[in-house]
Amino acid sequence: MGILRRLNLAKLLQKKSFFLLGPRSTGKSTLIHQQLAGQATLIDLLEGDHYLRLSTRPQELEALARAEPRHPIVVIDEIQKIPELLDEVHRLIEKFKIRFLLTGSSARKLKGDRANLLAGRAWMAHLFPLSWCEIKKFGLDRYLRWGGLPQVYLGQDPAEELRAYTRTYLYEEIKAEAMVRKIPAFARFLEVAALSNGQLLNFTEVASDCAVPASTVREYYAILEDTLMGFLLPPWTASKKRKAIQTAKFYFFDIGVSLSLAKIQQLDRHSNLYGNTFEHFIGMELRAYLSYTRKPDELRFWRSVNDQEVDFVVGDHTAIEVKSTPRVSPKDLTGLKTLAEEKKFQDFLLVSQDPLATTREGVRCLPWETFLEKLWGGELF
Repeated sequence: MGILRRLNLAKLLQKKSFFLLGPRSTGKSTLIHQQLAGQATLIDLLEGDHYLRLSTRPQELEALARAEPRHPIVVIDEIQKIPELLDEVHRLIEKFKIRFLLTGSSARKLKGDRANLLAGRAWMAHLFPLSWCEIKKFGLDRYLRWGGLPQVYLGQDPAEELRAYTRTYLYEEIKAEAMVRKIPAFARFLEVAALSNGQLLNFTEVASDCAVPASTVREYYAILEDTLMGFLLPPWTASKKRKAIQTAKFYFFDIGVSLSLAKIQQLDRHSNLYGNTFEHFIGMELRAYLSYTRKPDELRFWRSVNDQEVDFVVGDHTAIEVKSTPRVSPKDLTGLKTLAEEKKFQDFLLVSQDPLATTREGVRCLPWETFLEKLWGGELF
């Protein structure tokens, strides 16, 4: 099955040096080898020789970076392993105008003062799990059950691949970096957080379920963000007629990882979980599209204090509701119609599994595949 990723590294690097961040196994190394072969000098900090050499003598980066004059790009893979190298990267950008691609699977060690030295000198890009447009023969049922990590979606045993992935995350990422002292407590938290994926954050409830203090839960969520395992979806709060809630939602970066952590064995087509998972899928497509196309619009959601809700809003122009129903009904339009009263948005979309594309009361109702064709085709925003 062919995979053509939408993120164009060579095009990005024509303008600037870049950080390329993405969770483990999203395909950063594969993408680099596919797109930058013959153009880049690769320095992999997971290799013992490179790590030992540069961790003790960061200044030797210059010799490595300039060893092959025909290569205009220098890739440093897993830059978070030696944050001190950012001093040298800064110097080499300024002195020799070298173009760097700095990859990482964790932002935790890049939040210190040293990372700030590159402010304005290196922009940020992200690589996500496989998107709909990157898979030639896309299977919705397979994707909703197993997610989009390349080794999982394309693998012969996706369940085993996901189990191995979560074990690797716990014991190589979390334990090795000493991010938490009690791995069993963090493992319990992961299950609870996964079960509440896509819901409003409630530190008190999660803390109660995990039997740890709420302050610890806050730190655990920060670890998930820092290791790129999940992200906060902020609320859109500019509504005037109906007061909006101020609480964010939390989503894991991949559907399959979320279901695996929650110990979900089956995905019943008629369950609430299926609807939440389908919503998660569309949300991840929106997030990837906005990132890959370098659009400045922020992805958010809207919910009033009276529980009227729209799943996603893009910037201040497009509101999107997601339903897994095979037939759209008038009640599915309620949230969008309510938000339309604010007179802030120009376009209102309902994405569902109904095969008919219609327009109802100012809302465009699109089958999910039609929506994704228009999204990735640049026809929506």
